[in-house]
Amino acid sequence: MDDHTDEDLLVAIAEGPGALAEFYRRHVAKIVGVGARRFDDPEEVADFVATVFLEVMESAGRFDRRRGTAVAWLYGLAANVAAKQQRQHQRETAAALRLSGRVFLQPDDYERINEQLDAAARARAVYAAMNGLRPDDRRLLGLVAVDGLSPGEVAAALGISRVAARVRLTRARRRLRDALRGGAEQAEASALPVTKEVSA
Repeated sequence: MDDHTDEDLLVAIAEGPGALAEFYRRHVAKIVGVGARRFDDPEEVADFVATVFLEVMESAGRFDRRRGTAVAWLYGLAANVAAKQQRQHQRETAAALRLSGRVFLQPDDYERINEQLDAAARARAVYAAMNGLRPDDRRLLGLVAVDGLSPGEVAAALGISRVAARVRLTRARRRLRDALRGGAEQAEASALPVTKEVSA
């Protein structure tokens, strides 16, 4: 199947899993790289890669050539899998922390925890803002900010011109800044005390 395009392979995978091995061979290194940039545990990376290609097998029928290239579709699918896996990891970590209690924490530990909570709060604010963006914006920002692709590489991955990629990236960054600013203003407003008007 060396003469088949990635798009041809996805069409073939939708009809049966026979073409999955070739698609996996071509793209597994990319997906391992995506996982390594998001997870620091080798087992989590392995789970991520396996889940991505399982999703490829199950979702290939929804691939639409008119909406972009197979590589762009794969990166978008991988981003969704990573987000789901990260949310699950966060829930498990939170549950473990609740179960572990505070018996063994020292004063210095609380300071480190507060620093981590501040950093996590900022990260959650960014993730929350990104989740409020359009899927195309999230995919574009993820390819640049998380996967480290240049605008030129993003253009190639999404099947668009370099100029279009730069314009879309500028707009996506502006929307993200606006969303972050709006979230901060909403949080500040919700922190204000509520006063009741008292009629004379």
